[in-house]
Amino acid sequence: MASLKFILEPPEKVGELQPRGRRALDYNSMTNGLVAAIFAATGPLAIILAVANSAGLQNTIVNSWVFAAFFTGGIFTVLLSLAYRQPIAIAWTMPGAALLISALDHMSFSQAVGAFLVAGLVIFFLGLSGVVSWVMEKFPTDIVMAMVAGVFLPFALNLIHGLQEVPVIAGVCIVAFLILTIFRSVGRFCPPMFGALLMGMLVAVLSGDGPVISPELSWIATPILIRPEFTISAMIELVVPLVISVLAVQNIQGVSVLTAAGYRPPINVLTVVCGYGSFIMGIFGSVPTCLTGPANAILVSSGQKGTHFAGAILFGVLFACIGLLAPVLTEVATSMTPYFIMVLGGLAMLPVLSMAFKEAFSALNGSSREAIPPLITFVVTISNFSLLNIAAPFWAILIGCLLHLILKLNQNKIMVCGFKLM
Repeated sequence: MASLKFILEPPEKVGELQPRGRRALDYNSMTNGLVAAIFAATGPLAIILAVANSAGLQNTIVNSWVFAAFFTGGIFTVLLSLAYRQPIAIAWTMPGAALLISALDHMSFSQAVGAFLVAGLVIFFLGLSGVVSWVMEKFPTDIVMAMVAGVFLPFALNLIHGLQEVPVIAGVCIVAFLILTIFRSVGRFCPPMFGALLMGMLVAVLSGDGPVISPELSWIATPILIRPEFTISAMIELVVPLVISVLAVQNIQGVSVLTAAGYRPPINVLTVVCGYGSFIMGIFGSVPTCLTGPANAILVSSGQKGTHFAGAILFGVLFACIGLLAPVLTEVATSMTPYFIMVLGGLAMLPVLSMAFKEAFSALNGSSREAIPPLITFVVTISNFSLLNIAAPFWAILIGCLLHLILKLNQNKIMVCGFKLM
């Protein structure tokens, strides 16, 4: 028991260092929580809907999946953010969901659910072992942040795509964001992202691109238990990629973003929670739980450090409410133009992307050799390269770390068995 307490990081006694009451409700942080919830409830949801459509899943299963993903993630977000007084946004693995587009061509959804449950157990016990935090601490910061920059770059590029497709809506959002960012005297009263959200939503509604809800729609989700089926083929195809997508793709993004913002996220606790959450969510048909990189990036993009957790709590509450309203969410997501959300997400990612590039390349001191590992990591990440059903960010980290190691061995002239390496 003592060893387990040592492995699982206890909440730090930082309550006295954090703003309380109204002082914790920083406008920027609360706006970030709202934008992060809207972002996570739209763009990432499209992957779930794409999987469901390609597999021909019934609406009851889809709504149960959405309920589990949002409600469970929201509850865990609130509990962890309150306990650790830092923003900890929990959602579901998008790369893991994308795996199902091809997997469900030749396996049943029940077989996939069986793989979800096994993956959750693996993640849970890896968290209890303490090996995940030990491994993450060994990753070079510049390599990880180069991967994060590569992952977040497409979100920023969505600004351009949105401007091309819906120039009026996107233009209004961008102008509002820039004015409130440049003129800080105005931005104090209206956070840039909140202004962009309000102005964009107003123009979208006036132009007929706002959300549409059918009056016959049942608003409250009715989750159903999915009977799992355990097959060797599904285990081989899905379990390892799902575990890697949670730990080595998604969680490492979130941890890196929070670390760069000055936080110390409890890696082992997060891993255990993700494993437990994956099992619970899997019962209702959802892909495994993870620490979401993009949402956490939005949460820390502006505002005072001590108030970010309040934005995360708002995010979690909204997430849980969205889960309860899963049928409405799917209806709204399919009726509203996706480019509006793409623009909002792109704007929110700009400061995070800037931070990621700075962390990845600022310590190079003009050395072209030292630039090679993070640069290759960045290039591999944006390539969307995939091997063995494992997405590019994992391979980018692996290749970048190998190059980093080779470079260090060459610099240090390490002797092994009497022979000089490199």
